[in-house]
Amino acid sequence: MTTTTREYWGPVEPLEPALSVRQVLALERVLAGDPEVVAGAAQLDRPVRWVHVAEAADVGVMLSGGEMVLTTGVLLAGDEHAQAEYVRSLHRAEAAAVVLGLGRAFPAPPDMMRRAAERCGLPMVVLHRPSPFAELTEEVQSRLVRRKFAAVSLSEAVRTALTGLITAGAPLQQLLDEIAHHTGCPVVVTNLAHRVLATAGERSAVDDVLRDWERIARQAGGSEGDGWIRAELGGRGERWGQIMLCGYRGDTAGGRLLADRAAEALVLHRMLGGATAHSWEEQSAQGLLTDLVSGVVAARQLLPRARAAGLPVNRRTFVPLVVRGAGCAQLERMLRLLGMAGLVAELADGATAVLLSLARDQDAEALAAHFAARLRTESGESGTVVAAAASRIAWDDVPAGLREAQHVADAVADSSAVLDLPAVVRLKDVHLRGLIRLLRDDPHVQAFAERELDGLLCAAGEDLLAVLRTYLATGRNKSRTAQLHHVSRPALYRRLESIQGRLGVDLDDFEQAASVHIALLAHDAQQA
Repeated sequence: MTTTTREYWGPVEPLEPALSVRQVLALERVLAGDPEVVAGAAQLDRPVRWVHVAEAADVGVMLSGGEMVLTTGVLLAGDEHAQAEYVRSLHRAEAAAVVLGLGRAFPAPPDMMRRAAERCGLPMVVLHRPSPFAELTEEVQSRLVRRKFAAVSLSEAVRTALTGLITAGAPLQQLLDEIAHHTGCPVVVTNLAHRVLATAGERSAVDDVLRDWERIARQAGGSEGDGWIRAELGGRGERWGQIMLCGYRGDTAGGRLLADRAAEALVLHRMLGGATAHSWEEQSAQGLLTDLVSGVVAARQLLPRARAAGLPVNRRTFVPLVVRGAGCAQLERMLRLLGMAGLVAELADGATAVLLSLARDQDAEALAAHFAARLRTESGESGTVVAAAASRIAWDDVPAGLREAQHVADAVADSSAVLDLPAVVRLKDVHLRGLIRLLRDDPHVQAFAERELDGLLCAAGEDLLAVLRTYLATGRNKSRTAQLHHVSRPALYRRLESIQGRLGVDLDDFEQAASVHIALLAHDAQQA
């Protein structure tokens, strides 16, 4: 059994945001100095990257942005022009705030500095009580260093976890679940057209994101904010998608670090697994259609996923199809060729689901028939079967439609040789075989099949059961049955006599033959 990395790493809380000016002013050592905000009160949520003690008038040239500057203003006293320029230089350097310790140089807040700071929107704080700058700097710097170390540690934990999953051959969804576990927010992977390829995170939170995805996608090229953090997916000069952390609650820098680690892992996963962005689109469609068919998730809850995957859903007609004899790539190519909107996903047993989305004024039946005819022509496969359910107007009715189409496809799975099938097979075309397929799990039907075929349901009766199946499927045509089984007519007669003796029936009697035929259809449906 493979142990996932999550068992080694416990739940990781998102890193808290970097210290803001407001949070610094609330620290015990700062409060001891009796701080007062005299300008820029609306900007107290600015992040503080570092604390710098400086008395030089040209300190701005030494800053790189985000610093809280501590000063006594000793070199500025008596020169109002220098005081205003000092504040302007801090503003140009994008300092977080300036803190002035009142004392001999400035026994009261200098009005020129205050007005300049207010015009620039730079928070200006004065300390009314003496406060050792060294202790204050030590307090803030130690907190900032701890946060940076925590960010690096979390980044390495995520890298280790994702690398372990990739090495173990984990699927894409498991990687995304791990990323969402560490970031504590919904994670969305899109292609370059902003169509959603995969998601992870708490289901309700993901649904909230997808419900508003059209607006989010339109703003995808804008600046990050409010915890929306992106990282590009690509390599060798080619971009093919992006991963987005949606509503990350922690520090933006830490979030970018996590997003970068996640992007690295997804690119590596794609390279090692031979996957493509297109194959991720197939997985997304497969997950959506599988959930629709299974009915485990209510259709209404899947609507945001369908919309985010690029399927038109507003005022549309939906045509559920299940195809045998054609793969996903061929069907998607056909949709593009015909200019139809739809989702394609592989189901079990070689079947492929296609959900067409048509405008309300289009003829659904005619377009489905056109799709099937072109598919057969393009593929050159006469055995291609396109099963369809009646078109649906309401999205909530789509799951039942997909199940109906799957049922029709199953009913004709082994019958194309003996049934004259139309281009699009519907429920009315599968007759008794379709009914038996629907009832195959009923205990009464199962008991009936066992009772009717009891004499042939053993190893010694397998050959006779095959002869019986052909005989009934050909409408009790003895010549055709003998030909298909490569035996003489006398040999076939002997086998039919043996079958009738074992079952205790007369196959020349229509009712008895019909009863055996129904039992055989039920038996085959149960085996399938």
